[in-house]
Amino acid sequence: MSAVVVVESPAKSKTIEKYLGKGYKVLASYGHVRAFPKKDGSVDPENDFALTYQVIEDKEKRIAAIEKAMKRADTLILASDLDREGEAIAWHVKDELESRGALKGKKIQRITFNEITKTAIHAAIENPTSINMPLVDAQQARSALDYLVGFTLSPLLWRKIRGGLSAGRVQSVALRLVCEREQYIQDFKPKEYWTIEAACQHQASPFTSQLQAMKGKALSKFSLPSGVRARKAAKQVEQGTFTVADIQKKKAKQQPAPPFITSSLQMDASRKLGFTARKTMQVAQKLYEGIEVDGEPVGLISYMRTDSIALSSDALDDMRSYIDTTWGKDYLPSQPRVFKSKSKNAQEAHEAIRPTGITRTPELMKTTLDADGLKLYTLIWKRALASQMNPAILDQVRVDITSDDLVLRANGSVLTFPGFRKLYIEGTDEPSQSDKDRLLPAMQVGDAIDIQQVSPKQHFTEPKPRFSEATLVKELESHGIGRPSTYASVLNVLRERKYVDMDKKRFVPTDVGEIVSRFLSNYFKDIIHTGFTADIEDKLDAVARGEREWRPLLREFWKPFKERVDDTMENVKRSDVTHEETDEICTECGKPMAIKLGRYGKFLACTGYPECKQARPLDGDAEAAEPEVSDQKCELCGEFMLIKQGRYGKFLGCSGYPTCKGIQPLEKPKDTGIACPDCGKGTFLEKKSRRGKIFYSCSKYPKCKKALWNKPIEKPCPECNAPFITEKITKRRGTEHVCASDDCKWIEQIEAPDS
Repeated sequence: MSAVVVVESPAKSKTIEKYLGKGYKVLASYGHVRAFPKKDGSVDPENDFALTYQVIEDKEKRIAAIEKAMKRADTLILASDLDREGEAIAWHVKDELESRGALKGKKIQRITFNEITKTAIHAAIENPTSINMPLVDAQQARSALDYLVGFTLSPLLWRKIRGGLSAGRVQSVALRLVCEREQYIQDFKPKEYWTIEAACQHQASPFTSQLQAMKGKALSKFSLPSGVRARKAAKQVEQGTFTVADIQKKKAKQQPAPPFITSSLQMDASRKLGFTARKTMQVAQKLYEGIEVDGEPVGLISYMRTDSIALSSDALDDMRSYIDTTWGKDYLPSQPRVFKSKSKNAQEAHEAIRPTGITRTPELMKTTLDADGLKLYTLIWKRALASQMNPAILDQVRVDITSDDLVLRANGSVLTFPGFRKLYIEGTDEPSQSDKDRLLPAMQVGDAIDIQQVSPKQHFTEPKPRFSEATLVKELESHGIGRPSTYASVLNVLRERKYVDMDKKRFVPTDVGEIVSRFLSNYFKDIIHTGFTADIEDKLDAVARGEREWRPLLREFWKPFKERVDDTMENVKRSDVTHEETDEICTECGKPMAIKLGRYGKFLACTGYPECKQARPLDGDAEAAEPEVSDQKCELCGEFMLIKQGRYGKFLGCSGYPTCKGIQPLEKPKDTGIACPDCGKGTFLEKKSRRGKIFYSCSKYPKCKKALWNKPIEKPCPECNAPFITEKITKRRGTEHVCASDDCKWIEQIEAPDS
């Protein structure tokens, strides 16, 4: 048999071709090969939701290469990833090749594998299946829904708010969650409360306790609402004579967390490593696709887009053997621990994310992986292995110390057996507000306790914090919104559209983000409601299981949605959306002032515009702040430069303006040190365009106008020996190294795209 095997990523193709050997040609599709054309009508509701696809421009050569290879082969083996997107890619490749007549008389097979190992690849080849059309239909339905929402709502946003905005079925719900949390924080009113902490001592051993009860009544959180009450209570404690009245001890077991799924990997990588969801998936993709280990290609982890927490029997056997050999029987449960997903839609045929070989320890991989790869691999390796270890055992102790009608309480816990904690402890979303685990001295009922110091402590209630990437993913997942493969791209779109800023790795809605969210909440509440979005996900899952058809699902959605869009377009004024009246009165004409959305954010303006043009910054005085004098001098006239605010951010402008109109960027361009090939005298400088995009231009500008959008790298082209190459990053192809010469077509993929 001669066969062409089609995979998604070129990094996988070399590995798989080596495993399969003679008779197999492995080619990569580089992700999706077809998509909806970027124009209205690609999804046609008037024609029973007919879908129009076209080959993506830069994928024509991929399809042509597969078509050419099929002329010498008798079998097409579709080996794209085992999720909905992978199934759709397999179908698109087959459908496009069939339309070109390239598959006449050819056998077509579909194979899937959870890990890129020799055993898994050969097992898949020996057990081929056919394309799972319900999965393809679910992916088509999701794409069509997202297309209809985007191509219908986005023009509405352009008309009612400003151009360049976008809306998305999942993206808009995520934005709403961020904005609602911000509003909750703004509206939150802190409430004061006090606690009494006592520094105690028993036979020279110090420990701390807290006032728990007075006059036979347990203290609630707000029993001491003021400093006066707290200091009075503290004085009573200082005057008391305390003895141990009660000791409660109990053993507690702490069970390990299940192995990672996509969302939990993104959460823990955010908490522990500071990775964004996008970065986590990029690094995981590399680990999955494989690297050279001892001269052999090896995929290091199982497939990283999964919502299943199951592990294969082979993996369980390997882990149990490793635990037994490394830590002994005490750490090994009598039976493998089997986790069951709480999600009714989890695909249990898939596996959780795990190492493909548990004996490839992080220590062994230190010299093979880069820093980020090693960090993420270590996290995955430890979590998977810990999930099969015995629970940790703690002795929890509660001691009540009394004096007449006062009760102090000390809590502590002692880890008596580490179990899985010897290897891994799950990260938490927020710092714990409870007492830290602490060791208490051995005490007996009746023992006297010395009170060394009593401290009243003031506290204020705090709102829930802004969402981090980890907590926003957790919130979306808890509502059943989106799927493992969507979270990274959704969070990235919020940033790209300038709907959110990041403050200390927390999402803060921008002025534009707040107005877009408020507009969608006011006029499309059902569409961006968490329940509605989760219901759509359930219906898509039903399509994937073959339980319902995809076109009726689109019909149910489209009719009321389109009616709402048309009504809003006709009857809602732009000012209804972008203007928010205030109680402030215009000092010029006496009309109300309104908060309006301008090009650079919100500002305060008179509602009498255009007759009255009174306006000022929202949080500032009518008079603009004086520009700050910098220590740099103008290159044209020698006067000091001022730090000014322009439409594209801060810049340096000559203090001699308007006589001298010299300007400079606030930050000096970074010199790459790579010589310009055109003039041979200058070097490439890293600069920012007026719209903030990085580009590289010759330092001899304006005499030499050579410029590059892609980053130059000081390395000659291996094909034509051009003096340098460039690094190109695109959403579709990922990171590539490309020859700087226009005449040379050398290209090398460095990092796969984030799908």
